[in-house]
Amino acid sequence: MFAGWMMSLTLTIVSPTASSLRGLLDAIRQVETGSSADPTNAVGDGGRSLGPYQITRAYWRDSGVPGRYEWVRNRAYAERVMIAYWKRYCPSALARQDWQTLARVHNGGPRGASEWRTRSYWGRVRQHLAR
Repeated sequence: MFAGWMMSLTLTIVSPTASSLRGLLDAIRQVETGSSADPTNAVGDGGRSLGPYQITRAYWRDSGVPGRYEWVRNRAYAERVMIAYWKRYCPSALARQDWQTLARVHNGGPRGASEWRTRSYWGRVRQHLAR
């Protein structure tokens, strides 16, 4: 029990901020909305995803970030949603800055890191990280 408590405490202390994740966040945004003239108004997946990171209502709700779903059109708010989502579903990947897991969970949901369909998404994100 003590070890679990310490792990939880450690993850809370070293949890990255948007600034430490900037490269990954920018790469994900490029994959999701490219160089769209106005990514804040981007709508995808037949209207089911909004904003520069193409966040669905279910993703937003799972993040637990207070506000309104439509606010995911705002880049800073959307990034708070993403970080909260990662803290919930893959906190150890967030703490160790495992970009692959974070990108695949963003794309495929809580189990996205283990789903084969998110591998190509990670490949596109990785290409933008290399730039």
